[in-house]
Amino acid sequence: MIERETKIRVIYGDTDKMGYVYYGNYPKYYERGRTETLRDIGLTYKELEAQGIGMPVFSMNIKYLKPSFYDDVLTVKTKIFKLPQAKIYFEYEIYNQDNVLVNYAETTLVFIDTKKNKPTRAPEFLINKMKPYFE
Repeated sequence: MIERETKIRVIYGDTDKMGYVYYGNYPKYYERGRTETLRDIGLTYKELEAQGIGMPVFSMNIKYLKPSFYDDVLTVKTKIFKLPQAKIYFEYEIYNQDNVLVNYAETTLVFIDTKKNKPTRAPEFLINKMKPYFE
């Protein structure tokens, strides 16, 4: 399993009129968690794209448990439980600075060949970077 934590401080622009983090901003936090998790294991979206691989979101399931507010420091725990094949699954838990779980989500991303704009399997170089975490 791969598990990483990313810290995010809520900026004023991420909040709504009620002072809560606007619900539509949580997917940005998941993306930051995904991006940094891949970076931590030695991969970047930039590298994947340079190799002709895209990773669009196929599905997202979100549970909003508690509100987050301006200036909160959120911890995004990003987990990958299995090696990808044609899809890669991520799980996210977002905690506030008091270690209270405020949000939970799962996303499924698919791999596409950007030259053909067709689904493809996970590239071998990505599998090789991830394999040690599952042995």
